[in-house]
Amino acid sequence: MNKVTVIIPNYNGLQFMEPCLKALEGQNYKEFDLLVVDNGSQDGSGEWLRERGIPTLFLGENTGFSGAVNAGIRAVSTPYVILLNNDTEPFPDYVGELVRCLDRFPEVFSASSKMIQLYHKDLMDDAGDMYSVLGWAYQRGVGQPSSGYQRACQVFAACAGAAIYRREVFEEIGYFDESHFAYLEDIDVGYRARIYGYRNVYCPTAKVYHVGSGTSGSKYNSFKVRLAARNNLYLNYKNMPLPQLILNAVPIGMGMAVKYGFFKKLGFAEDYREGVREGFATLKQCRKVPYRPEHLKNYVQIQLELIWGTFLYIWEFGKRRAGKLAGGASVTEK
Repeated sequence: MNKVTVIIPNYNGLQFMEPCLKALEGQNYKEFDLLVVDNGSQDGSGEWLRERGIPTLFLGENTGFSGAVNAGIRAVSTPYVILLNNDTEPFPDYVGELVRCLDRFPEVFSASSKMIQLYHKDLMDDAGDMYSVLGWAYQRGVGQPSSGYQRACQVFAACAGAAIYRREVFEEIGYFDESHFAYLEDIDVGYRARIYGYRNVYCPTAKVYHVGSGTSGSKYNSFKVRLAARNNLYLNYKNMPLPQLILNAVPIGMGMAVKYGFFKKLGFAEDYREGVREGFATLKQCRKVPYRPEHLKNYVQIQLELIWGTFLYIWEFGKRRAGKLAGGASVTEK
């Protein structure tokens, strides 16, 4: 039996499927299974996949990123799963390097790849995801030169657009939260893994080109802004015990105010407000991570990482501004 399955969620992504699958055919590491999860596409993706005999799980409706990848993870039996966006083109060593990473470090839940902007190959897209005490999730390295970020390190969470996961851990910590539908679901599952004592790492030798926003269609839009605002509240409420929520209430509130100002300038103020309103109205429907005394040291470590993540964000944002690099975001969700 192969050790890993590459799961590609697809929703109306026919234009991306051929280059993505062609790049997978060129992998040096051949011992992997493939499963496409089609999320009720209406652009001919289903017919295209059937004609080529590509292993596909067809869902009757769009269940969002979380629903699609959960269906895929539950449908396979390999020890590892790689979640790969359809708008990516992995390098030949991509699969093999991710597998070797998890083989080497049994305490690691997920490994994030080195994601490079497809249309600006001199710039980074993601070197692992980070979270801050301001409640801002961001892509480490976005907009920085792709010649950098060569060292492996621990990150807060893996970007699920091109990452490997240890499948059995999902049974312990829970799967991707389908109430998120899309956006911040990878930060959420990585956060839960950290609470349970697992690590998430960055694997710089596993490289992939990434278009970015291939499914949503744009970097900023009403749908994305609203869901990210709502899911940000879910993320904090579910994963922080009450004392931690109280401790971080002021910086999180400050972060929300800055984000509102940013989106107001872009014309998305009402979308952001609507997302926040929906988030507060539905918080009680969220399933909080149960507090366990044995996890106290993990919560302390996470809090220190949130503080460190804030300083790292400021430093990287300053570098982008100083160098006038394209592709960086200010206070947007990843």
